[in-house]
Amino acid sequence: MAKEGAVKKKYNISVEATLEVIGGKWKCVILCHLTHGKKRTSDLKRLMPGITQKMLIQQLRELESDGIINRNVYNQVPPKVEYELSTYGWSLKSVLDLLCNWGEKHIIKEYGDKSVMLEDNVLNELETLEEADEMVTS
Repeated sequence: MAKEGAVKKKYNISVEATLEVIGGKWKCVILCHLTHGKKRTSDLKRLMPGITQKMLIQQLRELESDGIINRNVYNQVPPKVEYELSTYGWSLKSVLDLLCNWGEKHIIKEYGDKSVMLEDNVLNELETLEEADEMVTS
């Protein structure tokens, strides 16, 4: 659906439209974290120590504006805000999974041992658990 007042833009190829929404250094990382449940701003900041608070808020606002995430504000003191993937945002899950899988293969190709190149965080731990499950069921 076209945004109100939006200038009509033509894309050379459709991947440009995708990258316009999820491109950049941080948006896919934010989205990957949100595939594992609702997160507060402070949770996301802790999970992504390299992002500034200003950049995090900017990226969250853009994702919300594009309908990819929902911002839930709870009427309490102190105020509580959580972010989660919208239904539309969940439609990116397979794309995000493919990007993660490709990135892992690239790390192995370039560096050999992915454990040396990947930070210790919950997403990488989950990938390791999923790999272990696949080896057991194979």
